[in-house]
Amino acid sequence: MGRASAVLVVGFVALAAALGVYYTTAPSLPNLTVWWEVAILGFLVIPAVLGLVYFVLPVWRGRGLLPVGLAVAVLAAVLQVAELDVLANFAKLGAVTLLAFWFLSYFETAAWVVAVALIVPWVDAISVWRGPTKHIVTHQREVFTTFSIAFPVPGEEDTAQLGLPDILFFALFLAATVRFGLRTRLTFVAMTLSFGATLAFAVGFDINGLPALPLLALGFLAPNADLIWKRLRTDGAWGHLTSEKEEAARS
Repeated sequence: MGRASAVLVVGFVALAAALGVYYTTAPSLPNLTVWWEVAILGFLVIPAVLGLVYFVLPVWRGRGLLPVGLAVAVLAAVLQVAELDVLANFAKLGAVTLLAFWFLSYFETAAWVVAVALIVPWVDAISVWRGPTKHIVTHQREVFTTFSIAFPVPGEEDTAQLGLPDILFFALFLAATVRFGLRTRLTFVAMTLSFGATLAFAVGFDINGLPALPLLALGFLAPNADLIWKRLRTDGAWGHLTSEKEEAARS
């Protein structure tokens, strides 16, 4: 194991241990005002949980991601039924991350990821405001809880939640920065803070659920705009060469 890999493993274990302590002790922590809670969730808890995805980024190159991801999803379901909620929460995070990494393998160029980042926010917004997500959040809260990642609020039994699709696209966009040579660290910061900003908007305007993907996509696109623009202007930006370039390549 190389030094870099050892650092990632140690960092992952240390962060996982710290999160385990927080998740089990969060209800007994001092109760704070709502905006302090939003700040702690947005600047500390959400980035820390998603930091686990950052530490396992090298796994995106691995084999067998689909079957392993599905197996972890089954494990998450079993843990949920057994009411081992904290373990189930992190199993869901692991399953969605592995499936996102597997999904990335089908993206031939960065342009494909950009196209997804431009389309999914609109789909998410329609679903949350007028579609099935709105119905689930409003009338079937337990379904949303099952298909989401929980972030405990300090001093309370309540949790903030992000849907599994939000986490899937977070992992997909973050891994894409590694695959296509974009700014991984800056993108991680921007995307994690985007979730905190969405939470702040929801609390500030007293809205029961806001689409998280619009700001998430912006958190991916904005830090990499110049690099993405350069890649979109190159031949083969969409994974194929022009006929003239193909002919030159054959000769």
